[in-house]
Amino acid sequence: MNLGYLLLFPGISGGHFRPVGKRGGLASKAARKSRLRLGERPVCACGLGGKQPALLPAPAPLASWAEETCLEGGCVQAENRDTRTRERRRQSLQRLDISMASSYPKLEEKTLQTLRDAANRLRIHSIRATCASNSGHPTSCCSAAEIMSALFFHTMRYKPDQPGHRSNDRFVLSKGHAAPVLYAAWAEAGYLNESDLLKLRKIDCDLEGHPTPRLPFVDVATGSLGQGLGAACGMAYTGKYFDKASYRVYCLLGDGESSEGSVWEGLAFGSQYQLDNLVAIFDVNRLGQSEAAPLRHDMEVYRKRCEAFGWNTYVVDGHKVEELCQALWQASQQKGKPTAIVAKTFKGRGIAGVEDADNWHGKPMPKEKMESIINALQGQMPANKVYTILPPAGDVAQVTTEEIKMPSPPAFKIGEKMATRKAYGLALAKLGSASPRVVALDGDTKNSTFAELFKQAHPERYIECFIAEQNMVSVALGCAARNRMIPFASSFAAFFTRAFDHIRMAAISHANIKLCGSHCGVSIGEDGPSQMALEDIAMFRTIPGCTVFYPSDAVSTEHAVLLAANTKGICFIRTSRPETPVLYSQDEKFGIGHAKVVRKNDADKVTVIGAGVTLHEALTAADELAKQGTHIRVIDPFTIKPLDAATIISNARATGGRIITVEDHYKEGGLGEAVAAAVSGEPGILVQSLAVSAVPRSGKPSELLDAFGISAKHIVTAVKSTFAN
Repeated sequence: MNLGYLLLFPGISGGHFRPVGKRGGLASKAARKSRLRLGERPVCACGLGGKQPALLPAPAPLASWAEETCLEGGCVQAENRDTRTRERRRQSLQRLDISMASSYPKLEEKTLQTLRDAANRLRIHSIRATCASNSGHPTSCCSAAEIMSALFFHTMRYKPDQPGHRSNDRFVLSKGHAAPVLYAAWAEAGYLNESDLLKLRKIDCDLEGHPTPRLPFVDVATGSLGQGLGAACGMAYTGKYFDKASYRVYCLLGDGESSEGSVWEGLAFGSQYQLDNLVAIFDVNRLGQSEAAPLRHDMEVYRKRCEAFGWNTYVVDGHKVEELCQALWQASQQKGKPTAIVAKTFKGRGIAGVEDADNWHGKPMPKEKMESIINALQGQMPANKVYTILPPAGDVAQVTTEEIKMPSPPAFKIGEKMATRKAYGLALAKLGSASPRVVALDGDTKNSTFAELFKQAHPERYIECFIAEQNMVSVALGCAARNRMIPFASSFAAFFTRAFDHIRMAAISHANIKLCGSHCGVSIGEDGPSQMALEDIAMFRTIPGCTVFYPSDAVSTEHAVLLAANTKGICFIRTSRPETPVLYSQDEKFGIGHAKVVRKNDADKVTVIGAGVTLHEALTAADELAKQGTHIRVIDPFTIKPLDAATIISNARATGGRIITVEDHYKEGGLGEAVAAAVSGEPGILVQSLAVSAVPRSGKPSELLDAFGISAKHIVTAVKSTFAN
């Protein structure tokens, strides 16, 4: 019998498998069908170590068997094969893994057809809505239609009439520009009227161009790409470790946004914490906004990357609902790992002449072609629709939203020295004892921000996010969704600048998150300018609704933490590294937008406003000036936003309309500009600002305060020059 063999020369770079006959020629058809003879040793290319060619018997189909076998074993030679072939084989293997699940409840053809029809209805709604608004992204909606159908009308468990119910499965549309398909899904589920979809993007309609929580079925705003997965991680972490509930979290991402580093921060976080209740679905439709996405349809690379990040991964045809449903079911059986479903799709699917074509991103269909496109889609489905949406398990407890109260007043004595960063950690641990909803997150700086004190007291409610500040903010956002938790996230304030877009989007989400930035200004000393937050006040002042706390001692820091916990919205607490004396008694009262006059004399000639370290410099300057017979009034603003304009104006008028601000921050956007804006409508009040005016350098804190003009010495000089001028 002419037995076919597989001949491989391992020493040749880029070697391929080749079926050969006895004389080295191509094996005959009969040979390719031959079976392994008794006693012959089957050799996989993965085990090759010598220089001689390896002979492998060749069961049919030879090429498929050889490649699948060697890919299973990680063969280097097989990795050199054509990318498309490898992708096809890997997809086949992944689909085989899914279909081999013996307990998978195979769907009836009627159910599958219902889901296919639902997908086309979602396409029709998206096309009509974007045509009505004359803007939007219908092609991005069309690529995701089957994914949305499989999720909303087969897999997800939720109450269609209560989209924000605490027990519902969560869904995050990270590719927020596909908002019309999300709105269409909720219309098909019965929550929205189909007529509402035609008001897309209108000023009097909450169906905005990208999803926002003005809609009860949207937990977090999306549209700035790359951020949805981090929020989904926060929701999944909350569900698994805090709520200990059965709800699952699904996040739909686009392939274009997968170039964002924050996506991979989220993938790392999900596997680190074994979020097996989390599923990320990648809609790989090949095309970005202006050109093809970098990987196009190389599904093998997507798979390898997701697996390398520790995710259970399936590659599926994103337009086959049966494959999507199988993969989603398989994900629900996975323990100890999150699941990534990499779905190969086509942008503009179902639209003749548009599907998989360039230059259609963000463009509605021409109105004159809309009806013919819709008629073609309607011709593929019957008129009736019956969806089966399973209710949630209902195993999520209600949370109390009552005001949190500290178990005891601050335990600090006037004159005692303590850095406000340490006072933050002590206050946060104390707050954690007062409320089980308080959680702490940190970016591997907990021994500097003193968030470690919370971890020591409440380890089960501490989340280490490592050096990934963008993801940390998004995880906090997810933890806060549906009012489940009150997250406090901390890092060096300078490092929050890289997460600014995530913070900006959190404001659009009306998020209830608290951020603490330590190591502010030149007063941190020797670490140098890369660690010095000198832009953070300006940054957080621009965030709508953000409360900016700048406590100056341990007592005011504890009050800032408590007030932040009880204040809805984003709060930023700015803490300092140097130890400073306690200024306030244990029974001192604090409020948002209420400043403290800490030094006052009827003979005061100038009002000096400082915060944090510079408040103490101002008090030192006041003592020095008093020795010389000059008195100044000193104000602690406590909150930079909102600013206590009334207190500032009244005291300025009492001191001849003269104000000097001093801050450990750049001049632009800081305390000085905030004060100047607050008094801009008041005639006869002048504001002089002392601030860091150039990029600083390493040095001792006292040296740097002096070198950059914000020390007590410079305040004394500024006060004297006020009179000289």
